[in-house]
Amino acid sequence: MPIPKSAHLKRDTLSPDIDQVPTRDGYGIGLVELGEANEDVVVLCGDLSESTRSNKFQEKFPRRFIQMGVAEQNMAAVAVGLALNGKIPFVSTYAVFSPGRNWDQIRISACYNNANVKFAGAHTGVSVGPDGATHQALEDIALTRVLPRMKVFAPCDVEEARKVIHLAAQLEGPIYFRLSRAPTAAFTSEKTPFAPGKAPVFYDGKDVAIIAAGPILHSALLAADRLIERGISCRVINAVSIKPLDEKTIQDAARQCGAVVTCEEHQIYGGLGSAVAEFLATTHPVPIEFVGMKDSFGESGTPEQLLKKYKMDTEAIVDAVRRVVRRKRS
Repeated sequence: MPIPKSAHLKRDTLSPDIDQVPTRDGYGIGLVELGEANEDVVVLCGDLSESTRSNKFQEKFPRRFIQMGVAEQNMAAVAVGLALNGKIPFVSTYAVFSPGRNWDQIRISACYNNANVKFAGAHTGVSVGPDGATHQALEDIALTRVLPRMKVFAPCDVEEARKVIHLAAQLEGPIYFRLSRAPTAAFTSEKTPFAPGKAPVFYDGKDVAIIAAGPILHSALLAADRLIERGISCRVINAVSIKPLDEKTIQDAARQCGAVVTCEEHQIYGGLGSAVAEFLATTHPVPIEFVGMKDSFGESGTPEQLLKKYKMDTEAIVDAVRRVVRRKRS
């Protein structure tokens, strides 16, 4: 089995019967744990407390929960004021509204002042499903990655989301992390490696490096396992930290594998794939294929239907790997 023991993934990681839990549940769990440990933690929400799971914090710490209503720009400004007065505010709403609607307040009020605000963008990617294009955030990594002082994370499952929340409270300065609506594979454990700015290797291989962020990482693992039968050995890397990137791990993978596939449930422009390509272009250029949304809006449908249609499922990753290996060998 190519999954390294050091990855500490669950035994049923590659099983079709693995538990499915939304990453947003990890946000709710992590907030309550933080609230119990640190009374400076406060939570703001834009009238979506149940959807973002911030209602868990609201129920336990009502005096530290602020319901801001449908006023995302104001919510960002209030959060900055709280941060500049010693609080650790977590801003909770859909990613299409934050950073989508309040980008100016995030840029100037939060990032320019290096304010210690944590932005949770829920309902990212096409796997939002029936809510359709208006609620499917596919540009949020690009919007936040470009901002000076902003750190950007994309947890791969519910447990890693919980860890990201704890990390966000420890790191100083503005942080953005994206969360999913639909249940996704819960395949990491408390022992799974996780550290600031690190990209752990979840699958061993030498022919191509698959660098993935968010729940699509599980599809990358399934693709790597399937590709063994076709004689292709894949290294799968968890790029949970999109900014800062784990440059050493990515550069080592490019040198040792000679080809890269990036995977994200996000536009291929400005996201993880762009970050990896920008870095490797100046350090170790190799053939790269990009799995993600290709300059399109989504639509209504089930997560499975949409991921297949827009070529962000396991089969799409398999095809991308085969293409990049052909380019590498030509």
